[in-house]
Amino acid sequence: MLSRSHFQLHSRTRFRFLSISSPFLHNFSPIPKFPTKSRFRQPIPLIIRNSSSTPNSGSITAKPSSELRNKPKNSEPDDKLRRLRELFSRPTINIDAYIIPSQDAHQSEFIADCYARREYISGFTGSAGTAVVTKDKAALWTDGRYFLQAEQQLNSSWILMRAGNLGVPTTSEWLNGVLTPGSRIGIDPFLFSSDASEELKEAISKKNHKLVYLYDINLVDEIWKEARPKPPNTPIRVHDLKYAGVDVSSKLSSLRSELTDAGSSAIVISMLDEIAWLLNLRGSDVPHSPVMYAYFIVEIDGAKLFIDDAKVTPEVMNHLKNAGIELRPYESILSEIESLAAKGACLWLDTSSVSAAIVNTYKFACNKFAGSIGSLINKNKRTIPLGPNGESWEPSAVNKSSPVCLAKAVKNEAELQGMCNSHLRDAAALAHFWAWLEDEISNSVVLTEVDVADKLLEFRSAQKGFVDTSFDTISGSGANGAIIHYRPDPNRCSTVDAEKLFLLDSGAQYIDGTTDITRTVHFGEPSSRQKECFTRVLQGHIALDQAVFPENTPGFVLDAFARSALWKIGLDYRHGTGHGVGAALNVHEGPQSISFRFGNMTPLLKGMVVSNEPGYYEDHSFGIRIENLLIVKEVDTPNRFGGIGYMGFEKLTFVPIQTKLVDLSLLSTAEIDWLNDYHNQTWEKVSPLVDGSARQWLWNNTRPVAKPH
Repeated sequence: MLSRSHFQLHSRTRFRFLSISSPFLHNFSPIPKFPTKSRFRQPIPLIIRNSSSTPNSGSITAKPSSELRNKPKNSEPDDKLRRLRELFSRPTINIDAYIIPSQDAHQSEFIADCYARREYISGFTGSAGTAVVTKDKAALWTDGRYFLQAEQQLNSSWILMRAGNLGVPTTSEWLNGVLTPGSRIGIDPFLFSSDASEELKEAISKKNHKLVYLYDINLVDEIWKEARPKPPNTPIRVHDLKYAGVDVSSKLSSLRSELTDAGSSAIVISMLDEIAWLLNLRGSDVPHSPVMYAYFIVEIDGAKLFIDDAKVTPEVMNHLKNAGIELRPYESILSEIESLAAKGACLWLDTSSVSAAIVNTYKFACNKFAGSIGSLINKNKRTIPLGPNGESWEPSAVNKSSPVCLAKAVKNEAELQGMCNSHLRDAAALAHFWAWLEDEISNSVVLTEVDVADKLLEFRSAQKGFVDTSFDTISGSGANGAIIHYRPDPNRCSTVDAEKLFLLDSGAQYIDGTTDITRTVHFGEPSSRQKECFTRVLQGHIALDQAVFPENTPGFVLDAFARSALWKIGLDYRHGTGHGVGAALNVHEGPQSISFRFGNMTPLLKGMVVSNEPGYYEDHSFGIRIENLLIVKEVDTPNRFGGIGYMGFEKLTFVPIQTKLVDLSLLSTAEIDWLNDYHNQTWEKVSPLVDGSARQWLWNNTRPVAKPH
């Protein structure tokens, strides 16, 4: 599945845990550590958010699409905008514009329903986008995956901004153009990373606008009121050590070594998958992602987890106690940040992910602390007290990328084994599914795109260790396949047309791994145009799969491998080619990616998992995508130029690629050999797991092909 990172310029470089003795790390060369400039500026007056809500919602589990809460276009969008604008003039607010991002307070891609504020106010249900409302205008920015969807879902009160298209302004450029100089632009500082807020503040300052942090109120929540879903509070669970591979104490020990080396006394971790990975815990607070809403602070001599304790079972409590972790209320994170500043703690803050609310609370508290120290010095004519190493005892921040992100991305042997096992069970489910679907279509059974997605869920649910889907299934027939992140609506979806291309992008969360696979098929006779486009996408897929590259190569270097065959006839696609995938965690994870956006310098390291998913889309006609997941591995090459090693890929996904769609005359002998070898491996690995019609389908679809004479 295409991640949001496919469409964003990666501006941060991740750092590894430095403790080489850590059992969960593979050996690899360190990433160059680029200096990070402190972005702290003048303190912003602090208003602490009050939270009195008690989470009491039910469990989030995988459900058929037909049972999902339908989210149609807002019936009264103008009324929502009117009520939102009425809040602008409150004396305690006093703003001229309000920005509503897609994220929750943890910069999550998938979020709980109660945090879907941009969706509520705009009616646009895509996973990525930003809404901006002024006193007389409303605009929504989204990327190329969602242009068609946004056109369908936004009403006439909204202006659609096709981000990335020539001449389309950014949010700050647009605000600078439509607002009177000196205007006040409001944001919820919990929903913006510190970096994002600082960049926004700098951009709007060109017109003397002021960025206003509204700590104690979210304006969308204020008009959503009782209709807003309750926050989730389902129990969390321990992720078994046989799947995690490394215990919590070892992970924390490595992290503390990293803190010491950086001269920091504590780190604030707010990314939910980083917390789940560090603590070997899994939750169900967020659809498709086995994470729980929490903050985590690790100090040299202790650790605190900020979470709703209603989610903590006795087993989880014992698990945390054994690792020396204390519990604190989720809402008390800012008061703890202030306490750490008052104690003189030097906090490690990843300002690209930690919210502006947390960073500015720490900054404000540090300034307050410095002021009190200054008063003490003036009164007693003493110098500033020194810390244990002789340094000046003044709190300050270490602004670096979180070391947890890269450590999580480089999978250990237990995690990789779980990924391999879960992918084979997933392949068995897909063999049963495709056999069923082809039989239904051949018998002229009328099926909607939602029917197909529901049946796939049924087959996956029967597999051992199934937990949830890893994202909403993209089931698109004909023109809907050209909507890159299409999600069929039970009330408005199409039927599966046997005479059109059908694109299915889906994935699952298993207890031991996470899957993500896309296949494009035709149930009738594809046109020569469709076959040529499909074949060139396949050629790109093969080229990337077979790539061999020097160690420390960043993913963007490989992106052109997947596009070259399309470029030769003047075609392309508007998304990146690969994203990282978690081990029984988020289906999209950083820091690695394979994308034409060259800002991400993270090298592809042994043990990382990435997707390989080139595609091609003709608006209002058809879409094609072929996706497998790959493990980055070492490759034994005849030479080692420069004395360095070389890397390549090992396949995780084993599901047939429909050969009926391949124009074999376009393939080289080597490409046909790749296809036949892939299908031979698929038969050998998956056939023992299926029987009956599924086994016959697998046999039929893994037969070797030959280049026509």
